[in-house]
Amino acid sequence: MKKVLIANRGEIAVRIIRACQDYGLASVAVYADADADALFVTLADEAFALDGVTAKDSYLDIDKLISVAKRAGADAVHPGYGFLSERAEFAKAVIDAGLVWIGPDPEVIDALGDKLKARAIAQKVGAPLVAGSDGAISSPAEALAFAKKFGLPIAIKAAHGGGGRGLKIARELGEVEELFESATREAVAAFGRGECYVEQFLDRPRHIEAQVLADRLGNVLVVGTRDCSLQRRNQKLVEEAPAPFLSDEERTRIHTAARDICAEAGYTGAGTVEFLRSADGVISFLEVNTRLQVEHPVTEETTGLDLVIEQFRIAEGLALSVTEMPAPRGHAIEFRINMEDAGRGFLPSAGEISEFSAPSGPGVRLDSGIVSGSAIPPMFDSLAAKLIVWGATREQAIARSRRALSEFKIEGVPSVLPFHRAVIDHTDFTGDFRVHTRWIETDFAETLEAASRPAPAMGTGLLRGHVEIDGKRVEIGIPDAFLRLLGPLSAASGSNKENEPSDAGAVLAPVPGMLVQWNVTDGALVEKDEVLAMMDVMKMETAVTAPVAGIVTILAEAGSSQTAGAVIARIASAQETTPTSSDKAKPETRT
Repeated sequence: MKKVLIANRGEIAVRIIRACQDYGLASVAVYADADADALFVTLADEAFALDGVTAKDSYLDIDKLISVAKRAGADAVHPGYGFLSERAEFAKAVIDAGLVWIGPDPEVIDALGDKLKARAIAQKVGAPLVAGSDGAISSPAEALAFAKKFGLPIAIKAAHGGGGRGLKIARELGEVEELFESATREAVAAFGRGECYVEQFLDRPRHIEAQVLADRLGNVLVVGTRDCSLQRRNQKLVEEAPAPFLSDEERTRIHTAARDICAEAGYTGAGTVEFLRSADGVISFLEVNTRLQVEHPVTEETTGLDLVIEQFRIAEGLALSVTEMPAPRGHAIEFRINMEDAGRGFLPSAGEISEFSAPSGPGVRLDSGIVSGSAIPPMFDSLAAKLIVWGATREQAIARSRRALSEFKIEGVPSVLPFHRAVIDHTDFTGDFRVHTRWIETDFAETLEAASRPAPAMGTGLLRGHVEIDGKRVEIGIPDAFLRLLGPLSAASGSNKENEPSDAGAVLAPVPGMLVQWNVTDGALVEKDEVLAMMDVMKMETAVTAPVAGIVTILAEAGSSQTAGAVIARIASAQETTPTSSDKAKPETRT
C-alpha cells in the first residue's frame, strides 16, 4: 500500500490521516460540501470533493468514492467507523476495483453484520446468550407474543443495525408494538432493510466489549476489554479500559467467546465483540462490530498498540505485531465530546465553534476533528472530538480526567462537557461502579443548566458552477457563507424559513435534521401535544408535537432537510380560516 483513501470525515478521518503519516502512507480525504473547510480536509495529503450535501449524496455514495479513489491513484480504502464501514457491498466494490480493503472480507461483514447470523455463530461456539426469537419476526404481534412468553423487558433489534440505530427497549406490554414499528422504521431509513428480531433484555446491564485483532496468517488475538456502559439513547458517552470490576472468570469467558466467535467467522482485521452483563452476573453476547470502534483509543493507551497501524499491517498480509495478549498498562477513560446540549436532553446542535481550548498535561490525549472556527453541520453525527485520559490506576485516571475536563473550553455550540464534569464527580461512577446502560435516564438526578442556543451557522454548503479556464470547463464551489456576506447575492443560497413570522400555531422543527415522516395528514384535526411528525438528527429520532389543538396545514415534505426553528406546519383553530395551498412552503433545498 502506498496511498489510502479515507471514506469518512471528522475526528476519525484525522486519526487515520495521522496513522498514515506514522506508517509512511499518503492520505486522500473526501468531503461533502459542509466539510470543505474541515480540519481533516486540510491535514490530508490530497482532498477531493464529493459534490453532495447529505450523507447519502456523499459519504454513502459508493460509486463516487470508488471514482475518487481511482482519480487520486489510491491503492487502498479505509472506511473508519459509521457510514459504509460495515457494508459488505462497499467492501466488495473496493476489492472489485482492484483496491485493498482495510477491513474484514465482505462475506464476513455480511455474516456478522446480520445479527441473526452472528447470533447463530455465537450459539455454535458456546458463547453466553439470552433467549431470543428464531430469526426475524414479521409483525408487532409476534414481538408482543414473545414478550408475554419470556417476560419484560425485551430488546427489539434491527437485524442489520448498529450504533444504536433500530434498537428499542420495551419495558411495558403496551409499548411493544409501537416500538417494533419505530425500530423497523429506523432500520429502513439507516440500513435500507427493516428486518427485526427480539430477545430478552438484561435490565440495568453493563456494556462490555472485547477488542479483537486477527491477521491472514490464522492469528486471532483478544487485546483487551472495555466498559462502555455510560450511554444515552443507546449511544455511548464514556468508555474505559480495561473493563473494571470483573472477576477473572468473567473476563476469561468474555475473552474466550470473543476469540472463538471471530475465529469461527474467519475474521480478519480489527473488530469488537460486545456483551451485556446483568447486575447479578449474567453475561450475554450482543453483537460484533466489523470495524474500528470510536472508543479504540482507550485500548491503545492501555496496550501500547496502534490499532489503525495494525489494520494497515493486516491489510498488507503481515502478521500482528504482537503474538499474545499484552498485559494492561494502567487505566484509560474516554469522554466523547458531542455537540449536544445535555441540559436539553442531549439535543444535538449545529453552528460555529467560536473557541476550542483543549486541555493538556500528563496522561491527556485529544482526538479532534474541530478547532476554533470550525463549523458543526446539522446533517452529520454530533461527535466532534474525544478526550482520552490515562493513569497508572483507575483512581489516577479519574483525578486526571477531573483536571482535564475543568480545563476544556468550547464556546459557540453546546457540548456535553457539563455532563462529563458531573459524571466524574458522581460516586456511581467513581466509587463501586453502579453505572449501567440506562443510568442516565433512570439514576442520574443532577439538573444540568441548558446552554445558550448557538447562532445560526453562516453556511454549510457550496454554491457550485462552472467557469472556463484556458478553454477548459472547470467546476468551482463557492461557500454559501461567502455569498451571504455579499448581501443581495445571498438569495442564491436559498431561502431561510427560520425568518418566517411565528405564532402560537406554528409547528417548528425542534432540531436540525431530516423530516422523516408525518404521522398526520394535511387538514387533520389534532390535539395539543399530539405527535405530528418524526425527525432524524445525528442518528436519533425526535418527535415533533403540536403546540396547540386545531387543524394542521403541512408546509414541508417528508424527506426534506430542515434547520432548527424552521416552520414545517401551522395549526389553526377550528374557527380560523386555514391557510390556502398558496401559503405552503416548498421543501427546503440546498445548493
